[in-house]
Amino acid sequence: MSKMALLKAAVDEHGQSAVARALNYSTSAVNQALHGKYRGSLENLLQRVAEVYGTGMVQCPVMGEISLKRCAAERKKPFAATSPQRVRLYHACRQCDAHR
Repeated sequence: MSKMALLKAAVDEHGQSAVARALNYSTSAVNQALHGKYRGSLENLLQRVAEVYGTGMVQCPVMGEISLKRCAAERKKPFAATSPQRVRLYHACRQCDAHR
């Protein structure tokens, strides 16, 4: 399923406002994306759709195969030297192209 189809399915199931909140985008941005009029980075918005609603998997150099959703969550965490794995993840996420 394409990312745009995934966005349309999410809006059909949850409603435009709920999807916008989940994506951390405005309702108008979601509406414009659906109608081909979004002036921002459509690829960034659709990547967020894949992270939140998709079932895609990526190969993490630290954790092995993980969901794109987990990848996005790990990537957004700030540096914390709470464990060796957390440090490796932080550095690996900064160099990884899997989410792009």
